[in-house]
Amino acid sequence: MSAVTGPPSTVDAAEVARFSALAAEWWNPRGKFGVLHKFNPVRLAFIRDQAAAHFGRDIKGDRPFSGLRLLDIGCGGGLLSEPMARLGFDVLGADASDKNIKTASVHAGEQGLAIDYRATTAETLSEAGERFDVVLNMEVIEHVADLTLFLTSCASMLKPGGLMFVATINRTAKAYALAIVGAEYVLGWLPRGTHDWAKFVTPGELDAALAAAGLSITTATGVMYNPLNGRWSLTSDRDVNYMIAAAKPG
Repeated sequence: MSAVTGPPSTVDAAEVARFSALAAEWWNPRGKFGVLHKFNPVRLAFIRDQAAAHFGRDIKGDRPFSGLRLLDIGCGGGLLSEPMARLGFDVLGADASDKNIKTASVHAGEQGLAIDYRATTAETLSEAGERFDVVLNMEVIEHVADLTLFLTSCASMLKPGGLMFVATINRTAKAYALAIVGAEYVLGWLPRGTHDWAKFVTPGELDAALAAAGLSITTATGVMYNPLNGRWSLTSDRDVNYMIAAAKPG
């Protein structure tokens, strides 16, 4: 008799457990997620500027993205969900870790922000028929169990003319040296074991997966860290960290 199997899942249980154990650290800028706090300004500006150009919004206005719905998948403690809500997006923050969602919900409540946080997965939301103008996949795809299923599920939730953002790490020797050996073992920016080099995604692999999901890349950029001023900035070098924006046909 064959074994009974459940539906395909993008959840990597070991990854969820790892980040659940760190849930209380999300909002400590000097804690285990301190590197994300430093990274936030450059990725927020990238999302804001690309979305404004795509949807024809004036970022100088109050809540410029009012009327648009956004999914922050793999939202963690809400480091991106909260500023997106302040910009006017109707935000759904989703994470497979219940502990992360509880942390995010409590913090948003303390800030007086109305964010729909749910402990769920991309495929569950997709099957439920959820639809969004913007989907954020920021520092997530290198932690999922099935990249193709994950991106297909996310793309299916984009409305026609919608925009998806992805930030991840390239699978190069340079990325291994900087993102794993340097960041985790030498500098201690991240807990050891946070990343698995084999699960890093090359730009070519990401391009192909997004194309298969029906999306076309509109913008691609590298991101680099300057240890002299402690800041991240955009660069043409995509050997380590990189971000893309991809659109669904209208």
